Amino acid sequence: MELTEAMRTTGTCRYFTPDPVSDEVLHRAFDAARFGPQGGNRQPLRWVVVRDSERKRALADLYLPPWKAYLAGVGIGDVRVGAVPKAVADADHFAEHLADAPAIVVVCAELDGLHPTDHELGRLSVVGGASIYPTMQNFCLALRDQGVASAVTTLLCHSEPEVRKLLDIPDGIITAAHVAIGYPAKGFPRKLSRGPVEDTVFADTYGSPLFA
Repeated sequence: MELTEAMRTTGTCRYFTPDPVSDEVLHRAFDAARFGPQGGNRQPLRWVVVRDSERKRALADLYLPPWKAYLAGVGIGDVRVGAVPKAVADADHFAEHLADAPAIVVVCAELDGLHPTDHELGRLSVVGGASIYPTMQNFCLALRDQGVASAVTTLLCHSEPEVRKLLDIPDGIITAAHVAIGYPAKGFPRKLSRGPVEDTVFADTYGSPLFA
């Protein structure tokens, strides 16, 4: 499919069919994803594809408590961060049925392969993710190209010690995200809701609009 169309329609899927995603489809997606940019071409990403029903259930059991705590803080009637009540309700359905997704892909990375340059700035360090998340997005786009939907969550990273034990992840490997994948039960979005370019792109100095 055309790249821009894929980028504009790779939304977060909350409802999956029970149809399995084949090894062939996964291989094509991982093969394309690996060309994402990464510092020094260190290639730190590792992936664990979880299809085993008991392990998926264990991941879902770890996911639900922090999600319900977040949901209680947000409140269906007091939605923030750009969400709308239906989106929150859909996200709650996703959480309740996470174990039903055909596969949960755990995005891992070798800690020694990351090179954060912002960890001494006295704020949240994010630079290390630059060698992780572009490749993860490539994976989601490559799945979209094959008609497979995805939902990225980082909520389970809070339970990294439990996830590491569950999946035999060795020391020195971190979890950066979890991606539920499968064929969409309700199709792909035709148009994603995002703010206009005019509000977010500046010329020379922050706050000076580049586009009128």
